Amino acid sequence: MNAVDLIGAKRDGGELSGEQIKWFIDGVTSGAVASEQAAALLMAIVWRGMAPRELATWTAAMIDSGRRLDLSSLSRPMVDKHSTGGVGDKVSLVLCPLMAACGAAVPQLSGRGLGHTGGTLDKMEAISGWQAALSHDQFLAQLQDVGAVIAAATADLAPADRVLYALRDVTGTVASIPLIASSIMSKKIAEGTAGLVLDVKFGSGAFLPDPADGEELARTMVGLGAAHGVDTVALLTDMDQPLGLAAGNALEVAEAVETLAGGGPADLVEVTLALAREMAALAGLDADPAEVLSGGRAMDVWRAMVAAQGGDPAASLPTAPVVDHWTAPSDGVISRIDALAVGVAAWRLGAGRAHKEDAVSAAAGVRLRRLAGDRVAAGEVVAELHTDDPSLLPAAHQALSSALTLAAAAAGPRRLIASRIP
Repeated sequence: MNAVDLIGAKRDGGELSGEQIKWFIDGVTSGAVASEQAAALLMAIVWRGMAPRELATWTAAMIDSGRRLDLSSLSRPMVDKHSTGGVGDKVSLVLCPLMAACGAAVPQLSGRGLGHTGGTLDKMEAISGWQAALSHDQFLAQLQDVGAVIAAATADLAPADRVLYALRDVTGTVASIPLIASSIMSKKIAEGTAGLVLDVKFGSGAFLPDPADGEELARTMVGLGAAHGVDTVALLTDMDQPLGLAAGNALEVAEAVETLAGGGPADLVEVTLALAREMAALAGLDADPAEVLSGGRAMDVWRAMVAAQGGDPAASLPTAPVVDHWTAPSDGVISRIDALAVGVAAWRLGAGRAHKEDAVSAAAGVRLRRLAGDRVAAGEVVAELHTDDPSLLPAAHQALSSALTLAAAAAGPRRLIASRIP
């Protein structure tokens, strides 16, 4: 076999055989396939798509490119959650300790933010001393003892995805449903979980803004989970406006802790509990997540989870030396605050990165002081802009220049959960 034949076949709309796919993934992982050839095949897939058989084989080959975690020794039922990402999405910080308090083992291998979407590891690293890197033995022991782990994936977990994602990131081939689905599911299946709940976002702040695309991605990933023996459910959730009040690393940790303490924004609580109920059902648990959350047991697990990874749950979170205000341009009722604009503003304030190797500010971000449905007067503060560097403020204000939609009267309630798949 050779890469040119595979590129030509997919370019012309053909289906790759199982042997061709396995050869290609092996070659990508070992470096035998040149990066320009791999990038060409990825672009052909973006244009031509993949048949279900191709995608199942592609995903299996990515899983087989590395090791699979063996979590069979755990006494707790395993279940995990994955979000396709958004603005203010700190659900994992609440959900992982909550489900552990319900009796599950939650092996959450997370990533870092890129562009306007935040990364769970960046948020957790705002906590003094907390470490993302764990050995397999540490990972397993914490799952058994605490019930929840949020950690970075090791280099030997679906290593083909690491190579392919780096290529996709620089060649305009990220936005492909088969490639997104195989990237997410190869890592989740390789981590060894028995059940998986997917939070697939749609709206301006989501990776796939169109709800129809979000639903297609959700159905594709649910199908891949079933094909690999992982019970998988997806919720399609709204990301047209930010989730909660905070977008930024330490700001989101503070909001997550507030939620674990029994408070928190209503939309964050609603989405978290909807996902928690699905996870409890997959794991066969009879606990009521809402009761566990309000009873304080999830907060106890949070403290244990943070401490087990070297963090100090009692330490003060970083705060920005500069806090500016974004104000309403006129009187009215807020009907919408655009999630993408808020995410870009937080990114420009230092909370996000343009490239994977960039550093991020733990303290930077946006904290909303008004939400959709609130009446505001001209000049009233809608959000705080937190940054370490005042020279970044003009770009953040520019990002927010058209983020606010005002109306004469309040619109109907926001529907956060659009559908469940299957």
